Amino acid sequence: MALGSKYQIDMCHGPLFGKVLLFSVPLMVSNIMQVLFNAVDLVIIGRFASSNSLAAVGACGSLTALFLNFFFGLSAGANVVVARCIGARQKKATSHAVHTAMAVAFWGGIVLAAAGVFIARTALEIMETPPEVLPKAVLYMRLFALSVPLILLYNYGSAVMRATGDTRRPLVFMLIAGVIKVLLTFVLVRFGGMDVAGLVLASIIANSVAVFLIFRALSGARDASRLLVRKIGFTRGSLRDILKIGFPAGIQGSLFGLSNVVIQSAINSFGPAAMAGSAAAGSLEGIVYVGFNAYYYSTISFVGQNYGAGKYKRLLRSFFYTLTLAVATAAVLGWSIYLVGEPLLRCYNPEREVIGWGLLRMRYLILPYLLCAAMEVLSGGLRGLGHSFKPMIVTLLGVCVFRVAWVWWILPLDRTMNTLLLSYTVSWILVLTVNGGIFYFVVHRLFRQKAHAAPGSSPRHLTLRP
Repeated sequence: MALGSKYQIDMCHGPLFGKVLLFSVPLMVSNIMQVLFNAVDLVIIGRFASSNSLAAVGACGSLTALFLNFFFGLSAGANVVVARCIGARQKKATSHAVHTAMAVAFWGGIVLAAAGVFIARTALEIMETPPEVLPKAVLYMRLFALSVPLILLYNYGSAVMRATGDTRRPLVFMLIAGVIKVLLTFVLVRFGGMDVAGLVLASIIANSVAVFLIFRALSGARDASRLLVRKIGFTRGSLRDILKIGFPAGIQGSLFGLSNVVIQSAINSFGPAAMAGSAAAGSLEGIVYVGFNAYYYSTISFVGQNYGAGKYKRLLRSFFYTLTLAVATAAVLGWSIYLVGEPLLRCYNPEREVIGWGLLRMRYLILPYLLCAAMEVLSGGLRGLGHSFKPMIVTLLGVCVFRVAWVWWILPLDRTMNTLLLSYTVSWILVLTVNGGIFYFVVHRLFRQKAHAAPGSSPRHLTLRP
């Protein structure tokens, strides 16, 4: 299938390493810039609105994540299916997958918007949101819910563009939308006195611009990935394939949120200074995470396309490139941030006790973050091969269930922050080991089946080296 745009990358032919970088770096920059734009929004709310306004936005964080994580995980299924169809040069199937993915985004967004408006107050009351914060938190959550269809349309449109090899234009679109959002937030909050409503209104306008740009780019494609609004709708086969791969990832993302609530509750037990230090360190961790997480999506796209094209050696090489780059990114970013951790944490809060708690968290999470990077890429590799259920089960047991069990049974034996934070490193090692074994056997079987299918060929042992 010929490339439909000069921005798209041919993942199945030609030199590989440079293409992996060309695909991944714009995605990484895009992810990091999103984190920074969101941080600036919070600074604006914190500086020009009341402390209750900032608390209201923070109170909705885990709830909005639970809302979106399932459909964000589902978008990984759309990425894999479109990438596979492109790799296999199946034009009709590619078109069906693209239009089905956008239908999932639109109708899923409508359902989530209605649910968010309806359950906002009840959910926030269950979460024991303080009475003085609750009215603004409910307003923020309901307005945010109305923006969900736009968020999902942009997310799924970006997933389709990643599947075609285009990560540069989504970066440009995100930068445009991010600048618009920050400027509008400043104007509406600082001069318009709109408080949390101004933050959400700015987000809705910025997301509308981003969706328009994504739709225009997809509508202008000259290949089978071209989007025609009138054709957006469900195709049974494409929907089945997207759900088969994306549903486990969505469930995994949603349950991650629940396990994080348990961990946060344990952190809260160490007092306000520990909470503040952990929050500051967590903000810095977010930069590292979205940096190496770009290679998770790179792995899905490169493995998916080359699997569809039947190019298994190239598939394996692309996996090892993304794995190496993800680990290196986590190490360089993470260790660099840790080296200047104290002055960075001081920007959030100058109190020595808060900085001490933040440095402790960074020592246990940011320094060994390369283990999490390897875990993410392995999961992406398995999903690119169509094995989404296996990494979901392993990750749920090794991360979500394991961490909750650690808080309940291990932490009481030595109730210190060190013991609590150690659960992250141990869970990464467990999941990395098991998923690594699964990936080896899946790829080994793939090569063995190809060898048996080829006339005159003989089975050969697969070594996991490029």
